[in-house]
Amino acid sequence: MSNDTPTRPTLRLKPKADARRIRHGHPWVYLDDVVADRRSRAITPGTIATLEDADRTPVATVAVNMESRIAARVLSRDPDAVIDAGAIAARIKIALAHRDRLYAEPFYRLVHAEADGMPGVVIDRFGDAAVLQPNAAWADAMAEDIAEALVGLGVVHVLLNASGRARSMEGLSDDTRWLRGGVDAPIAVPMNGATYMADLTGGQKTGLFYDQRPNHAFVAGVSRGARVLDVFAHVGGFGLAALAGGAVSALAVDGSAPALGLAQDGAARMDRTADFTTRKGDAFDLMTALAEEGERFDVVVADPPAFAPAKPALTAGLRAYERVARLAAPLVAPGGYLTLCSCSHAAELSKFRASSIRGIGRAAREAQLIHTGFAGPDHPVHPQLAESGYLKTLTFRMLD
Repeated sequence: MSNDTPTRPTLRLKPKADARRIRHGHPWVYLDDVVADRRSRAITPGTIATLEDADRTPVATVAVNMESRIAARVLSRDPDAVIDAGAIAARIKIALAHRDRLYAEPFYRLVHAEADGMPGVVIDRFGDAAVLQPNAAWADAMAEDIAEALVGLGVVHVLLNASGRARSMEGLSDDTRWLRGGVDAPIAVPMNGATYMADLTGGQKTGLFYDQRPNHAFVAGVSRGARVLDVFAHVGGFGLAALAGGAVSALAVDGSAPALGLAQDGAARMDRTADFTTRKGDAFDLMTALAEEGERFDVVVADPPAFAPAKPALTAGLRAYERVARLAAPLVAPGGYLTLCSCSHAAELSKFRASSIRGIGRAAREAQLIHTGFAGPDHPVHPQLAESGYLKTLTFRMLD
């Protein structure tokens, strides 16, 4: 792709489009806001271009994909910016400097898309390995440059993870492959005193959810001497953190046998095998069964997948979050704690909180909200992009 600003293509905003929004920092330009003529439609997805306002005044340097709802992603508000391998390496180096201040060990989200100046790019680091999710056409086209930048910072193994709804919406392939090196076994990840096993090639997303790190720590803090239930546990996120925080036992519930196997491996590495049990199956069915069995726990956590990944799913998603709260609340012993989570950016905090409170009320439980949590600081929020602040957790203390 050409970065020669006099010769690279231009994309023009419609007269009614608000160019000030882009000039003030919003990173997305929607298809409805640009002139979609034969010339612009011919721009190859991923091409670097100059965005102009309706008067043909340059506004920004953007990456174009006219086949996507997001027709352009702002790479720089400098219309003459050059986006090449050197620029990519510089941005990743800036992101790394932030994480190096936060964490003593190299296990974190290294690049969090727009908030780190790399629209559509997610990079999770696992020691000397990294998983790259180039969820925008420009990043997919520059994947080799991104991989080389990572190698320059000490990463040995780089996996391009091509799964996920975002890539399909950009018209990208689902070809997951190693760009550098290769790892053929799960990686042990230390976090909050626990050990997690991340399967980079066969697990969900990039293999581990770093975003819950501070919320794991909070739950661990109320879990001393507790019996803990971790629903939608994946590789044991909250359950293993609770054991590290002094819980006497943890039961992990999930629908994935491989994920629960990794959770058990993590417990074994912590020498807590005897205190960690699992039940595989549908989370809703198992919560119902546990209630019928008369089970009660001091701490219950429910961290489901995104029930409302986009606005069309919001109503159904909020009903699902209410149902989770209704089924989980009866499993908490009086005086115990219930943590409910949502990673749906479409379900903003007030709506998620209202659904959770309704569910607790329908379970005939009285509770106080004691803590609201968000993603960790390695998942920065873009100030003008609400979607980058997707994670919410609510912890309630049951009073009856």
